[in-house]
Formats: sequence, C-alpha cells, structure tokens
Amino acid sequence: MGVMTFKTYKDIKTFYTAVYDILLCGEVQNLVPLGNIIIGNEGKDKTEWRDSANWFMATVSDANGIKLTALMTPPFNLTLYMTDNIENEDALDSLVDGLLSENITIPGILAENSLAILFAEKYAKVFGKPYHTNMKMRIHQLQKVNLQPNPTNKIRLLTENDMDFFPFWVECMNYDFFEKPIKINDDIKKYLHLINQKNCYILEDNGIPVTIAKASRPMQTVCGVADVYTPPYFRRRGYATSCVAQLSQLLLDKGYEKCALYTDLSNPISNSIYKKVGYTPVCDTLDIKFEEEQK
Repeated sequence: MGVMTFKTYKDIKTFYTAVYDILLCGEVQNLVPLGNIIIGNEGKDKTEWRDSANWFMATVSDANGIKLTALMTPPFNLTLYMTDNIENEDALDSLVDGLLSENITIPGILAENSLAILFAEKYAKVFGKPYHTNMKMRIHQLQKVNLQPNPTNKIRLLTENDMDFFPFWVECMNYDFFEKPIKINDDIKKYLHLINQKNCYILEDNGIPVTIAKASRPMQTVCGVADVYTPPYFRRRGYATSCVAQLSQLLLDKGYEKCALYTDLSNPISNSIYKKVGYTPVCDTLDIKFEEEQK
C-alpha cells in the first residue's frame, strides 16, 4: 500500500484553496461538489445544508499531491472525486480508515459509477452496512441549444407575485422527486428565500405559469440546470423542453460556456427531452444508500 495521508478540514476557505483547481479539471462532472464549495466559500447563504460549519471535508494525498477529494453537506450523500479520474484503491482505503477513526458515518455516496461501487464495497465491509443503488444518473452538458423557442411561451424570473402558486409547486415537486408528504409550510420565509435567490425561472404559455426550472451552482465556465418541474395537468405539451432550452440559452447568453444537468436514467422521457435540447452525456453516476448495520 502506498503512503497516503488522510486530512480533514474545518475551514471552508482552506478546503476551497486545496481542492478548487482539482475539481475544476472536471468542472461538469463535479457540478455538485465544486458548486457546493463555491457556495460555502462565498458564505452568503447559510440556510439548511449550506452552512459549511456542518460539512465533512477531507482529502487523501500522497507525495505527489491530492488523489481523492471528499465532501459531505448533511443530510446529503458524501460526494467523491478521484483526481483526473485515476482510480486509486489506496486512497479509498485511507478514506474509509479515516472515516472509521473519526467516527463519521454517511447516509450514502454520490460519485462516478465505478468509483461509487468501489467505495461502497470498502465502506460496507468496514462499517458492516449493506448498501443498495438508490438511483442511476447521467451528467450531461450543453454548449449550443438546438431548439428554437416557441413564440407562445417564454421564461421569466420567479417573483413574490408568484406566491399564489409557488409554495404548492415546491411541495408537489418534493413529493414527485423525493416522495415527501405534501404539506404547505405555514412559515412563508422558506418560499420567499427560494424566490429571493433570483435563480428560479417560470415558463409561461400565454401568460399562464406551466413549468419551473432553476439555474443551479454557477461555476467558472459552467452553470447547472436543476429542479425542472411541470405540474401533472400541464405535462406532455413540450413545456419542460421549452423551459430547459430557454433557460440554457439564457445562461449561455450570460457568458457561461456550458450548461450541465443530471438525469435519472430510469426516466426515458426526461433523457429524451434534454437530448432534443442539445445536451450530450459526460459520465454516469450512482446514488448509493447505506442501510443500518445487520445484527
């Protein structure tokens, strides 16, 4: 086994300095971890998972530098990136040993397919936690939008004037995406905070809101597109396609070289939508969940 050094970080700025350029080499692939450390380093928003004081940040290095970057923003999965996608089992062994010595348990892993499986096997063996694949996903990128906009619909920024329907859409989206019970929060601050981020866009058809999407995790040359949602009664009319196409074009017009997004491989409709817009695959990733230790 090569000599590996496991290091944890308490300060986001130190971690950001150590790993930013490494993650940037795979900017699209690292949409989540890179986007997250940018958010943490800026420190403008500390709501929910965004407070870096609660994050687990670590690297594994050898004499030549960092080989593995690990970031977890509770309650979400640990994200991993092998520098230059070069597989290194010694680095993974060091990470698992480090997690054990620090008494850190994780809910799951989000990483490129082979890396996710390799880590899951090692982690499960040491911690005695069986695992299962929660979702198979694909990361896509776009450099040019292929579709011409429909003249009857257009996107606009979400505003406080949309509070008459936006909370309902948020909770229905959480139900569709995460199977969370539908319950409108009495505290409107939650919804106003999302609106005030000024990164959510509504597609209107002849003035009627029909689809929502978000510009997510802006990076150096790439910006993500996420949380695309159309209420059931507006589906199968091409609204999601139009919304993603228009938002992607808006981001390119703002100066980003690429847009990036995740798709669920079990959903052929969404994958065909993004292909039609101009998105092409970059790599496949796995969302793996760990279960409680078997007695």
